[in-house]
Amino acid sequence: MARRRFFVPRIHGGSATLAGGDAHHLTRVLRVEKGQKYEISDNNAVYLAEVDSARRDLVSFRVLERIEAADAPVRTALYVALIRFERLELLVEKATELGVDSMTFFAAERSERGLDRAAEKRAERWARIAREASEQSRRVRLPEITALVPFREALDDASPCRLLLDEEPGCVPLRPERSLDHRVSVLVGPEGGWTDRERSLAHAAGWQSATLGPAILRTETAAIAALAVINAAYL
Repeated sequence: MARRRFFVPRIHGGSATLAGGDAHHLTRVLRVEKGQKYEISDNNAVYLAEVDSARRDLVSFRVLERIEAADAPVRTALYVALIRFERLELLVEKATELGVDSMTFFAAERSERGLDRAAEKRAERWARIAREASEQSRRVRLPEITALVPFREALDDASPCRLLLDEEPGCVPLRPERSLDHRVSVLVGPEGGWTDRERSLAHAAGWQSATLGPAILRTETAAIAALAVINAAYL
């Protein structure tokens, strides 16, 4: 059985610590004890570590050795129109499990009004969801999450493969071409769909419309399905 993996703020002098709520979860929920071995990541590399001490709000680790751990085969960036937060949280969790490199949110013309004003207040919660999903899925690094950018800024992505998920007839199927630097970016609109203006701006910026099929998918479903298709293309 694979060892549990935890993210620590840093590793210094062969030691690492978790404090506050993270430590409380380890000691009170998982009941970690001195001498137990776990994997820890400093968001750069993974190490085998042993619990040196476990108090209510502070857990200390002693690093034993570095572990070879593979990153995801493709670096995916998601740019997603704001949707209701309970569904956006599902997207954050599942996209993290699927290895997304970054998630950036923006308010589209058909996004529900008021979500943009509340989005930045949710950033800390989204980061916590991504951290828990990263530990569960045994990632090496946490995904980067940007709470809110203007739509035009989202279009400025420099990936060689930029795909706009689109429900318009005549779009090509989502079949990403493998790029030499293994980067793919995906733009996902709101449930009301793209406006003609947004679609034109995206095309002018070099994004290619692509479809996941004839069904009209919810935003979070489309994003998750797109990541699965892209991952499969890079296996």
